[in-house]
Amino acid sequence: MSEKSKSRAPEAHITDEAIEILRQRIGVPKPLPQPPHYRCPNEDIFRNLSHSIGDDNPLYCDPDYAESSRWSGLVMHPAFVGCDTLIGIDEVDAVPEDKVSIMRGDPLRGVHAFYSSGVREWWRPLRPNRRVYRRNAVVGVLDKKSEFAKRAVHEWTGNVFCDDQGEMLSTQYRLMIRTERDTARKERKYSDIEFKPYTSEQLDEIDAQYEREAPRGAEPRWWEDVEEGQELRPLVKGPLTVTDIVCWHVGVGMGYYGVKALRLGYQNRKRIPPFYQPDPMNVPDQMMRVHWDESYAKRAGAPAIYDYGRMRECWLVHLCTDWMGDDAWLWKLECEFRRFNYVGDTHWMRGRVTRKYLAEGDRPAVDLEVWGENQRGEITTPGSASVLLPSREHGPVRLPDPPGNARDLQALMDAIAQRFDESS
Repeated sequence: MSEKSKSRAPEAHITDEAIEILRQRIGVPKPLPQPPHYRCPNEDIFRNLSHSIGDDNPLYCDPDYAESSRWSGLVMHPAFVGCDTLIGIDEVDAVPEDKVSIMRGDPLRGVHAFYSSGVREWWRPLRPNRRVYRRNAVVGVLDKKSEFAKRAVHEWTGNVFCDDQGEMLSTQYRLMIRTERDTARKERKYSDIEFKPYTSEQLDEIDAQYEREAPRGAEPRWWEDVEEGQELRPLVKGPLTVTDIVCWHVGVGMGYYGVKALRLGYQNRKRIPPFYQPDPMNVPDQMMRVHWDESYAKRAGAPAIYDYGRMRECWLVHLCTDWMGDDAWLWKLECEFRRFNYVGDTHWMRGRVTRKYLAEGDRPAVDLEVWGENQRGEITTPGSASVLLPSREHGPVRLPDPPGNARDLQALMDAIAQRFDESS
């Protein structure tokens, strides 16, 4: 046996026992690794968050405008009503004592994991100066066969959110696909990417699209006027710059890893030393730098600096809210993250109406196919959405009920877990 073989860690495998431990975690609340970036977001935070994705819709930014809308005041952009560690004080501060043993460690440690997709659902608007509370738990563990691996596990984690008035606001699910490393192979789909400078004509075309864009605003989009097959007016996002990524962070903070500056950064480095790697001057810096430093991106195996998948999810939300108007309600959205979006790439966010129907018997609704497509014609972020629309016949939008008509976060988490159990 060679020295290289001796030093290589044994391959991790997916086992029935590991899957059973994961399933025992379903619905068990666990605090998130970081406190919320905003404990009680105010009007200024609402505006700054909206601007961080290039959206100046006054419904989310201008209190005077919002006062005259059907919502009678400012509401937070739905893209941010539950978005990683952005908002939500943990309702529980520790794992329940009788669950500590099953929550310790990762039963699939060493099994490859990648963030595949996100799902969002909204039931009530978030108003300024409301404290937000959250619960986090595994909600689904699905044993799957994979095209590229012998076995795969779809591990769904859910966050649920309510405000200090007891309103159930929203949920988000994150899908981590777990595959065995010895059979899951990286596709070489990024090795032949060309990064071409833009011509003046191409930049003029992008600028012209920006000129055309505007939210529908106070003009209702009546359900009766929408037809299946109707195209949504596209949005353009790009060419992506490091400045765009910086502006994103100004709004949403630094996420799960608790990245901070200077002495606080040193303390974080002591907490998670493997997350820090030396830069060209031998100074340790955190690996989120892949999103603004090309040398770190290449060290991570990418050909260039790239965005966060969550950014494009928020851009799809922006596409929907611009199209639907102030009187409508974005109910559901899900998307997959299939390819990177590199600095210099331009994304066109597009959509079409695929279904028109009465949801839950009496709520006028439409389903949308939505997607992000780069300048190379590659669809990087396919997805779907459901929107409730005002109706001349059925009246104003009636907001949807949370799953199971839940009135507290644990009941809500249980109802969501039940959905996954029924679909498995």
